[in-house]
Amino acid sequence: MKLLTLTVPSYNSEDYLRRCLDTLVIGGNDVEILVVNDGSKDNTEGIANEYAILYPHIVKVISKENGGHGSAINCGLEYATGLFFKVVDSDDWLNEKAFRQFLSTIKEHYQNNTLPDLYITNFIYDKVSLKKFFVRTFVKKFKQDVFFSWREIKNFYGPQVLLMHSLTYRTKKLKKSNLHLPNHTFYVDNIFAYIPLPMMEKMYYMNINLYHYYIGREDQSVNINMFKDRYEQQIRVMMEMVQAYTYLEIMSMEKRLRKYMFHCLGAIMIITILFTVSRNEKERKDALNEMWRSIKEIDEQLYWKLRFRSAPTLVNYIPWKLRGIVMVSGYKYLRRRLRLG
Repeated sequence: MKLLTLTVPSYNSEDYLRRCLDTLVIGGNDVEILVVNDGSKDNTEGIANEYAILYPHIVKVISKENGGHGSAINCGLEYATGLFFKVVDSDDWLNEKAFRQFLSTIKEHYQNNTLPDLYITNFIYDKVSLKKFFVRTFVKKFKQDVFFSWREIKNFYGPQVLLMHSLTYRTKKLKKSNLHLPNHTFYVDNIFAYIPLPMMEKMYYMNINLYHYYIGREDQSVNINMFKDRYEQQIRVMMEMVQAYTYLEIMSMEKRLRKYMFHCLGAIMIITILFTVSRNEKERKDALNEMWRSIKEIDEQLYWKLRFRSAPTLVNYIPWKLRGIVMVSGYKYLRRRLRLG
């Protein structure tokens, strides 16, 4: 029996896959590592197979046609047999000491029959080339090293939301959430960190810096030039989130969970608007208007909530030609605040 399935979506990852896997195999027989080779054209599959030979009871390689990040995660979840499920992108890695502590805690909870539905841990924005990093913690939001429910969390404000890098879901609960990420789409981690949450009733937060999120590749999705070009994919992600739960379904959730779900939708909407208005082009304005029209058609109550009674409302008062300048400047300022350049 495996405590934890670690799914590693991998596409043309030969330059950094070894670093990632070296930090995962220390989990030994407590972990199952599924390297999902998403149609790579380099030596990703060969490297993954090397580890499968060295660690036959730990590493499994699944090769498939290219379907994108979400498709690879879907595949990993389909094959997962561990009690818990975590995604580790192939250019990221785990802290060895924190990982051992994390596994020890899962094992203790398993032996005591007290397993939660969701573990939350810290992650690090790590810009290795400049030796800069920023730790994202949740010490002001959750109780530490105790079990808690949504009733006991603190409110989230501003841009802070739960991200995929912090989340380790109970596998059977994650599968029951009917999560299915879209193919050939960036930014699906926003969906991964939203749709399953109402299923997670019992949670546990560890104030450990487990996950290193690598920042610095030119083709990385968070690169400002990349997200300017990928606004249509971010709109697609936003629409997936909007359609996951109706306004009335969210309103029926426990109060603190309800507040978080609306906050998360609002925060991702701000990002979606930022992506779209980052260039002053007519087709982008049309795409944004079409998105709002679609949301109104799907769920008018949720439309009014998102457009006029949440954070995105503020954007409505900025003239269209200035929105891109204001929002991109805000994004750059936030990155400087995070000391990521």
